[in-house]
Amino acid sequence: MIRSTMVVVMLFLLVASSARADSSCADDIKAPGEIRPFIPAGTCLLALETADLNGDNLTDYLIVLETNGNDGGERSLLIITRWKDGSLKLAKRNDRAVYCSSCGGMMGDPFQGISAGRKSFSISHYGGSAWRWSVTTRFNYSRRDDTWQLVLVQTDSFHVSDPEQGRSIRHIPPRDFGKIDVADFDPKTYWNQK
Repeated sequence: MIRSTMVVVMLFLLVASSARADSSCADDIKAPGEIRPFIPAGTCLLALETADLNGDNLTDYLIVLETNGNDGGERSLLIITRWKDGSLKLAKRNDRAVYCSSCGGMMGDPFQGISAGRKSFSISHYGGSAWRWSVTTRFNYSRRDDTWQLVLVQTDSFHVSDPEQGRSIRHIPPRDFGKIDVADFDPKTYWNQK
């Protein structure tokens, strides 16, 4: 009797947590009015940062969107820059740089967030199972190329039974891979080059 009650409770919790996962827009970030035109119907705003991303002393936006109803939880990274007249334009988009919601293994959604500063931004992920991993990618703005290029990939991993014996690797493009534009960055390609 106790065992069957526990099974029913566990099934209820599982159904309740999956129902929350399906309503991913319930906890999304409130979008400022000026960026709403960049958020298509059927997507959630997962992350938002403001900074002078291209060094022109104007406030720009870095946002992460997720498509509703997508089982893989695919995400898009958008860089929205401000023009001198105050209008905004989509400067760059990448549909691969932010890992999907089911890409973190047992740890669940690996997306940890974005951070942005003057002419620079980073994307952080964490996941795994017995082996835990984290990946942080950083992009800096190049005035010469008028784009954001990959400048750092920091990977860390450890086994939960021995976290002190972890491994940390820093890859620094272009030395390690050549120039990689943010629009062209694909983590799968990066992992294949290591």
